[in-house]
Amino acid sequence: MKKFRKVLDGLTTSSPGATVGSPSCGSAAGTPTAAPTPKEIDVQETLVSENFQLCKTVRHGFPYQPTALAFDPVQKILAIGSRSGGVRILGRPGVDCYCQHESGAAVLQLQFLINEGALVSACADDTLHLWNLRQRRPAILHSLKFNRERITFCHLPFQSKWLYVGTERGNTHIVNIESFVLSGYVIMWNKAIELSTKTHPGPVVHLSDSPKDEGKLLIGFESGTIVQWDLRGKKADFRIYYDEAIHSVSWHHEGKQFMCSHSDGSLTLWNLRNTTKPFQVTFPHGKIQKDARKESCKPILKVEYKTCRNSEPFVIFSGGLSYDKAGRRPALTIMHGKAITVLEMDYPIVEFMVLCETPYNNEVQEPYAVVVLLEKDLIVVDLTQSNYPVFENPYPMDIHESPVTCTAYFADCPPDIIPILYSIGAKHKKTGYSQKEWPISGGTWTLGSHTYPEIIITGHADGSIKFWDASAITLQMLYKMKTSKVFEKPKPGEGRAAELVEEDPFAIQMVSWCPQSRMFCVVGISAHIILYRFSKYDANTQIVSLEVRLQCDSDDVISPSENENNPSFSEPGSHSPQPHHQHQHPASPGSRTPEGIKDSIPCLKVKDRAVRVPPGYQSELVIQLLWVDGEPPQQITSLDINSAYGLLAFGNCYGLAVVDYLQKTVILCMSTLDLYGSTDPYQRLTRSPRRNRQSTSGLTELTDNQQSIDMERNKSPTSESRENSFTRSRSSSVSSIDRDTKEAVTTLQFGESYGRKNDVLPTPCLWVGTSLGVVLLIPMSIPTDQEERMEEPVTMGVSGAVLMLKGSVLRFSFLDCMGALIQPPYEVWRDHNAPEDPDRLRRRKLVHFSPSSSQDACGDGHLAVVCSERQAKVFLMPSQSCLFVHNITESSFVLRADVVSVCNSVCLACFCANGHVMTLSLPSLRPLMDVNYLPLTDMRIARTFYFTNGGQALYLSSPTEVQRITYSQEMCDNLQEMLGELFTPIETPEAQNRGFLKGFFGGNAHTFDREELFGEAAAGKASRSLAQHIPGQGGVEGMKVAASGVVGELARARIALDERGQRLGELEERTALMMTSAEAFSKHAHELMLKCKDKKWYQF
Repeated sequence: MKKFRKVLDGLTTSSPGATVGSPSCGSAAGTPTAAPTPKEIDVQETLVSENFQLCKTVRHGFPYQPTALAFDPVQKILAIGSRSGGVRILGRPGVDCYCQHESGAAVLQLQFLINEGALVSACADDTLHLWNLRQRRPAILHSLKFNRERITFCHLPFQSKWLYVGTERGNTHIVNIESFVLSGYVIMWNKAIELSTKTHPGPVVHLSDSPKDEGKLLIGFESGTIVQWDLRGKKADFRIYYDEAIHSVSWHHEGKQFMCSHSDGSLTLWNLRNTTKPFQVTFPHGKIQKDARKESCKPILKVEYKTCRNSEPFVIFSGGLSYDKAGRRPALTIMHGKAITVLEMDYPIVEFMVLCETPYNNEVQEPYAVVVLLEKDLIVVDLTQSNYPVFENPYPMDIHESPVTCTAYFADCPPDIIPILYSIGAKHKKTGYSQKEWPISGGTWTLGSHTYPEIIITGHADGSIKFWDASAITLQMLYKMKTSKVFEKPKPGEGRAAELVEEDPFAIQMVSWCPQSRMFCVVGISAHIILYRFSKYDANTQIVSLEVRLQCDSDDVISPSENENNPSFSEPGSHSPQPHHQHQHPASPGSRTPEGIKDSIPCLKVKDRAVRVPPGYQSELVIQLLWVDGEPPQQITSLDINSAYGLLAFGNCYGLAVVDYLQKTVILCMSTLDLYGSTDPYQRLTRSPRRNRQSTSGLTELTDNQQSIDMERNKSPTSESRENSFTRSRSSSVSSIDRDTKEAVTTLQFGESYGRKNDVLPTPCLWVGTSLGVVLLIPMSIPTDQEERMEEPVTMGVSGAVLMLKGSVLRFSFLDCMGALIQPPYEVWRDHNAPEDPDRLRRRKLVHFSPSSSQDACGDGHLAVVCSERQAKVFLMPSQSCLFVHNITESSFVLRADVVSVCNSVCLACFCANGHVMTLSLPSLRPLMDVNYLPLTDMRIARTFYFTNGGQALYLSSPTEVQRITYSQEMCDNLQEMLGELFTPIETPEAQNRGFLKGFFGGNAHTFDREELFGEAAAGKASRSLAQHIPGQGGVEGMKVAASGVVGELARARIALDERGQRLGELEERTALMMTSAEAFSKHAHELMLKCKDKKWYQF
């Protein structure tokens, strides 16, 4: 806790690390400004560095570029691997865990240790990893890196501790998953095939043990060779040489037949009694042509052959469609008896998996669902109903339905807003889903005690907006709206929109939402703004449109004498951008010049007829910027709306406009330079800015490694000299200003403040920040009476208040003299479409937070926090004295800054382009946290990073996923309680009684002892150069959790290490030593293998 007193004596001091007496503090001339009267500010700062810690909380959305799929049929949890090395583990709603391989190598295959609370992943860098799932945050216990061979396929039999690993060379290795070391038992490719065979069989593409006899291993090679290997006899039982490449193999549960899928679109069924030729060959989608030849078909990439007790078996496969039908969508085919059903998918199929009632491969399978992993979606099909409906997905897998272009995060919403949005959004839900419960129902999750209403808003490339309930680290869609509905549909390839943006003319650039008044405003890429009001009733409405000419004309050159004349702010100057009001005079007669140059026309056409709008957000006003002399309007770079004032302000690289949305008029439209009057700190002459049209394509895709300068301009527009470099030092020197006078409005904030130094009482003001580091204050006069407010004009006056910072201004915020955050005033929500109540007068109810309301002890005034790309400053108003300054970064620049409440106090949170996330105390700007978290690899992160209250933030970690993080120590401490449990102790279902005759004649599967074959005593040691064992960084928590597991399970054998290196004693002694030896687990893993090599796993 820190308490400080500061006497304003005209001198400015800085926080630690800042420049003392920086000349940039204070007035426009760069000299410190003395306060009119010395005042004492007494602020009790409660935040210390111990209040902050940065960690990831949860990831939402669809795993980007998925590659692998696995399912635990007992625990009922699903795992998805991705190309970037990520693993998502999903259970019941709320159970959603993200893990990441440090190497970043693509996940090739995933295998659950069924009902053991562990997962094996095989990655493209030829490394196997064992994950412990018995902790809320899974961790790697072991890794095994293959040095000389590439992994192509893995298979782990149920209730076995030996993992079969096939390689690109055609060899099959065997790994002990307890010790994660290789067995000396190897099935070499040249032993598996006949010596007379001259060609290499290719990589191993399939491994499975026979359901009839676990001592038989079926090996499928890519070339079409299939071998059944007798593990005991170390010889091949049979070999099949087929002339079509094999993609997958699936057994009948009795172990007498298996089915293969091939590259020519065929399925072959093989009987073990006669392996010389297939028992059956089918081309499910290959029709016989007129010349009696079969149609050529695409490969069948995977097939699953599943039996049922009371019906014909299911044969389910992906691919195999004929080549001749161009444009056919990817399909999953379900063959059940003679019925063939083709389910067309929206995206290519990556992998699918049939879910069955039993984990045993030698029992009737009874399939009940099939999980289909697509490139951009996850669907689950119900196999128990003849029409095969899909289950309603409880996870938010459709965030990327249209690419996300912007985000907003609100962690302190009014509690009634979520139920209201949900009730309206529920009316538009899709129907036709399966009535059964979602089958991926594993894990446990309870609503934690640290929950409060949170909403995430995403804006999309197609103009849609989605509201999500983000409370309690879950995500559920509440409400969706389409902003494109206010416009006429542009004809493809023609029209004004096509010339500005090739596609996605409705893409959302930024949103502004006031949860209290429920006013909502969006900015689109076609230089348009739409204002929405919320109503619980439907209505017929006529969309009101305003058109604004916010662009300098080509002959705008003024002299220094003109510059000193202080043009009136209530009337546009002779060279200011001109407003156009469409509802007053719809079309300018000279919208096209004789040469055909476009002028005074918007990019999109607003619907000019009355439209029926459903309950929810209903458009109140559309504002569009106009073409000027053949130049399209520049994109909007800043926006603020205030429901108490009834005003909306926005700016771009040319200037500022303010709209009175109650009276539907433009009250200010002016170039940035005109806003200064005679107070321009750079003493510039106005001249025509360069007409370099910004490219607007690229906003919507936000792909990896996209470092578009246009997108950077959209995020934080400055002069055109900014280059496509995130670390380039940018100067705001006078010499650079002289080269280009374009100065963008980068941030806006309405609030009660002091527009002039001699003001006694706060008045409504608009704070304007520019790309050159200048802060302007514009005081406003707003009629207070409700009737007058609807008739009398709002006036905006000239102000000499100009403050300076280094770099483009990003954020304003206001504190009272006690250090408490001052919220902007707002209007309490009322439904404009509600039925009239004659007994009740419909008046606007305004809520104001006056800066002087709680400051009897320290007098009038308030603190203004201003943050730019380079530094933060705290000013005392109305004296405009700079109390504190902190240079945030010299080598990089701030991308996002917000003043947020944490632990009943406030701080300034910043995210820099060099990846640092930092927090500064307020008002003293002491550094509290600085973590090198996330290097900026593409502009998607910069565009979507968003801080909110409660120590939380989010960003788009991939085009399909939202990553939430916390920078609060309290939330990090409570995170374990909030996360779901992946593993639940469940009894493994008993195997069905096989009966005497079946057991007698069905082979000696139950007497097969893999330990006797694969253990070091029998098979010896594998070559050390073949694979390298790497102890995992599983963490002590994982060891202790696993050590306390059920006696006899694999985790117990993995953890039971003796800390002093002595040989293990009796069972009771080992159990007592488990917890103390857990912390030494990683470095003693190799010792466990040596000491326990002669013991069976169930003897521990």
